[in-house]
Amino acid sequence: MNEQSPGRDPAAQSNTNEEVTAAVFARGLTKTYPASGKTPAVQALKSVDLTIPVGSFFGLLGPNGAGKSTFINILAGLVKKTQGSVSVWGCDIDSETRAVRAAIGVVPQELNLDPFFTPTETMEFQAGLYGVPKSERRTAEILEAVHLTDQAGAYARRLSGGMRRRLLLAKAMAHQPPILVLDEPTTGVDVELRHQLWAYIRELNAGGVTVLLTTHYLEEAEALCDHVAIINHGEVIVHEPTAQLVAKLDRKMVTITLAHPQTATPDALSQFDAELTSPQTLTVRYAPSQTAVGQVLDAVRQAGWTIADLTTEQSDLEEVFLALTSSAD
Repeated sequence: MNEQSPGRDPAAQSNTNEEVTAAVFARGLTKTYPASGKTPAVQALKSVDLTIPVGSFFGLLGPNGAGKSTFINILAGLVKKTQGSVSVWGCDIDSETRAVRAAIGVVPQELNLDPFFTPTETMEFQAGLYGVPKSERRTAEILEAVHLTDQAGAYARRLSGGMRRRLLLAKAMAHQPPILVLDEPTTGVDVELRHQLWAYIRELNAGGVTVLLTTHYLEEAEALCDHVAIINHGEVIVHEPTAQLVAKLDRKMVTITLAHPQTATPDALSQFDAELTSPQTLTVRYAPSQTAVGQVLDAVRQAGWTIADLTTEQSDLEEVFLALTSSAD
């Protein structure tokens, strides 16, 4: 999809200057929410340096309260930064506010739609806010892309939660921004809708739209993003291509339910990080790059144990943070 780019095009600037060739460029970005009553001041962002390349699918990961939404809200102009500098699509966030806002489409976590507007009216109103001429509006095309053509004339209050989520995405693209920001877009979304959303977003990214995704789902970021940054307690603790990050997180766990109770881990499993967590539950942690799960299962059978059931689990973000921060100490 060929998107129009408001303001200056950073990709067309001198490639010797990192700031003007980035979709988003933040340096020393700090946000402190002042104390209120008995609530102490909170430093949500602590001197964050972040570069989001033009055309990338960039994942900003972190747990709730890590600072992801604060970062997004600063880009969207909803929160004022305390210190630092930010440029969006080559435009300074303080001195070129209108150009910055025109360069970004934000899909928020909240379903903030006017219940008495139809999808068509919502799209037309949003395009009008950004000064898109009627001849250049693509309301019907975008609604079709997010599978809302049949609901184009229905009031938003009559749409299902999944349809509203798709309408938020359509609304964010109404003014054809070069940067799409997705703030936890699949929270509470069923599998089918998730696939539909990602198919459309991948299409946009393939057409040149820079995508910034905030999520706490590591597997989602791994599947979609070419670059990833992890933020925790307002600080960026890692920022690198996804493939490099995944290589660092080379850990998996298989939980095996045994058919019969056992009292000790056998010698056949001594080569693995194996633990008998209950008489009939064996937990084994291993590195997928070095060990196949079949090897683990073969060792269990070699011990003479019968497997009744099993589940596998990837490292979650809490484990990732512990691994990264402990290695940095």
